[in-house]
Amino acid sequence: MSSGAARLMEQLDPASTVLLTVECQRGVVGPDSALPELADAARTSGALANVARLVAAAHDTGVQVLHAVAERRPDGRGASRNARLFKAAERLPVQQLTGSMAVRIADPIPVSEDDLVVRRLHGLSPVAGTEVDALLRNFGCRTLVVTGVSANVAIPNAVFDAVNLGYTVVVPADAIAGVPADYVRAMVRNTLALVATVTTTDDVLSRWGRPRRGR
Repeated sequence: MSSGAARLMEQLDPASTVLLTVECQRGVVGPDSALPELADAARTSGALANVARLVAAAHDTGVQVLHAVAERRPDGRGASRNARLFKAAERLPVQQLTGSMAVRIADPIPVSEDDLVVRRLHGLSPVAGTEVDALLRNFGCRTLVVTGVSANVAIPNAVFDAVNLGYTVVVPADAIAGVPADYVRAMVRNTLALVATVTTTDDVLSRWGRPRRGR
């Protein structure tokens, strides 16, 4: 076993690992997405299917799963308005309204009664300003596996925030998506790889006792 593989094996100990899915909700990556280009990228790249595979394996292995969901109140209270992205989101035809179908976890990702859903009304990060850090510490987490969308904004925010909080971060690069695809590859290679362990879904599944696809 190579030193890199041995390090990954150690990092992904189920007893101290948590799997985070980021904005894998129907209104973002589902068929009626507010962001159809991003939803298409998540599905056609296989990223969404790989998130589902990782979640299923986490359920079987005893790895805690957290689903980070971005939503807004119908009256907009508490929503951020200090960036162009937030203002553009207010004009989208599909709104991520609290309690709506848009903020439910998208198929084909399985959801267990043991999973926790962390909802935020503001900001760009699923970690900073949310319950995630406290929950991770209560779970005894040392390694956070980050998956989902988008590689443009929320994924790097999650990775940086988790690293700054002292967690080891693992990113299965084929379980995140963004637009355009060449930007995602460059961002992973030139940014995320500097602060996180970049790997594949199959390598994580192998550590958690799941066979590679096609075997």
